[in-house]
Amino acid sequence: MPDKGMLSLVGAGPGDPDLITVKGLRIIADADLILYDALVNKQLLDSNPVAKKHFVGKRKGHHAYTQSEINKLIVSNVQKGKHVVRLKGGDVSVFARATEEIEYASFFGIQTQVIPGISSYSGIAAQHQIPLTRRCEYESIWVTTGHTCKGEISKDLKHAAQSSATIVILMGMTKIKEIQTEILKFKPENYPVAIVQNGTLPNEKHHVTNLGNLMQDVIKHDLQSPALIIVGHAVVDNVCKLVSTTSIHQLV
Repeated sequence: MPDKGMLSLVGAGPGDPDLITVKGLRIIADADLILYDALVNKQLLDSNPVAKKHFVGKRKGHHAYTQSEINKLIVSNVQKGKHVVRLKGGDVSVFARATEEIEYASFFGIQTQVIPGISSYSGIAAQHQIPLTRRCEYESIWVTTGHTCKGEISKDLKHAAQSSATIVILMGMTKIKEIQTEILKFKPENYPVAIVQNGTLPNEKHHVTNLGNLMQDVIKHDLQSPALIIVGHAVVDNVCKLVSTTSIHQLV
């Protein structure tokens, strides 16, 4: 344990506990208190049987703690000399509100370190061998949230849909109809889409479809959050590796 209290923000990876970094696992083992989110694999908590654990996760319709309460919980425990580990799903820099916690801690002069993790958008795509970029074809990635802090779909989605970039949408399942409608303004109905629910976990579900059939397939296959939505020709690049009821002919 450090001589005085400190805060460590650790990315837990996309779900599979084996996909956390070696350093992340070491920092967890050194913690006095672990504040963990909803998408963190609880097996990671077993690597430190001594530390206290508090669930502070947020899921739609239910927050165990408000962000303000989490910030205060961090500071109060660090000021008691504890090593607080803030364990977040994926990477702490992607839709994880890490900045708010770092800024609040820095206001109190708290020493903070960040341990990167494998983000769900890249880790899940890689697991399924979906190339998010391909030389001379789709040479950029547009990663966006499915809903903003105001509960709307991101305005960036319109710009992404007009590009040749692979579009990756996190936290988008509750807005799937609006997402479909927006992208269809700029892309054809046969434009490829992949949805991966609970990526990298034993209970994972995945399905390949196209924009025209997106909503009906989400309902038919009961696809729910948490899920990653990948839109673009990258999906077709490896469509045979993802078991799907949608024929390849519909996607090309």
